[in-house]
Formats: sequence, C-alpha cells, structure tokens
Amino acid sequence: MSQKAHREALIRKIIRTEFVGSQEELLKRLNECGVDATQSTLSRDLKAMHVAKVPHKQKGYIYVLPNNTHSDIQMSSNISDNITGIAFSGNMCVITTKPGYASAISVPIDNLSISEVLGTIAGDNTILLILREEFDMETLMSQLHMLFPSLRTLL
Repeated sequence: MSQKAHREALIRKIIRTEFVGSQEELLKRLNECGVDATQSTLSRDLKAMHVAKVPHKQKGYIYVLPNNTHSDIQMSSNISDNITGIAFSGNMCVITTKPGYASAISVPIDNLSISEVLGTIAGDNTILLILREEFDMETLMSQLHMLFPSLRTLL
C-alpha cells in the first residue's frame, strides 16, 4: 500500500470513529498513529476524498465522508431549520440557507442519490441542484421532504 493510500485509509478510519472538527485535530491524530503529514497535504487529501463538514450538536462542525448519510452521524436534529428558501427555474432548483449551512445540507442530498438530481453545487448559503431535463417535481419534493421536513412550509 502506498503512503498516500495508507494515509487516506487512516483518515477514513479516524473520521468514521471520532468526531473530528479541524484539520489541526486530524493532523494530531494522524501523527499519533505514526503518519506525518503537512496541513497542505491533508487539505488536498480531504478535497480528493470529498470530505465535508456538517453541523454537530456538541462539536460545532465535524468532518464526514461522502458515503455517510445524515442518519449515520449525530447531526443537529433541526438542520432543516437552516433552509430559508427554495425556488425553481427550468431544470434548476436553488435552495437558500442561513450562512454556512449550504454544504452541510447538500451532503445528504448527494448521498440520497435522488433520481431527479444530476448534481449539486454548494456555496456558503446557496445550493444549486441541476435536475434532469424531464424531472418529476412530485418525486423530487417527496424525496427532499424526507430529508428536510421544513421544506413543506417554504413552498
């Protein structure tokens, strides 16, 4: 196993088993496990692994792997309360959030693999969902409501 593959496997293990909230914390854990890495190397690894940060009740924010769903982690139970709007234009959907929540809210959307969604792009407070050309609004909204019940009040 290459050094990079070993480091990434260890990063996955740490993120799956611990609530890690910063790169500094993750670097310390890697070092404790005998892996030396720089902050820039770790940053590149996290980006390549599509690691995201999501809100956590006790820690503020924690790292999660892309194959984790919101039920796999102790995400704030009211995360959907941070969605402030939803609008459609053609085959695009824009979900607005309170500042800092767009990425955390887009992770479970990506992980659910909603058939109507080709992909998401998340900024600080806005998520763009690119929808299939002939998407079914009822199917899309039904699946989004399963994740975020508060969306019903925004339409």
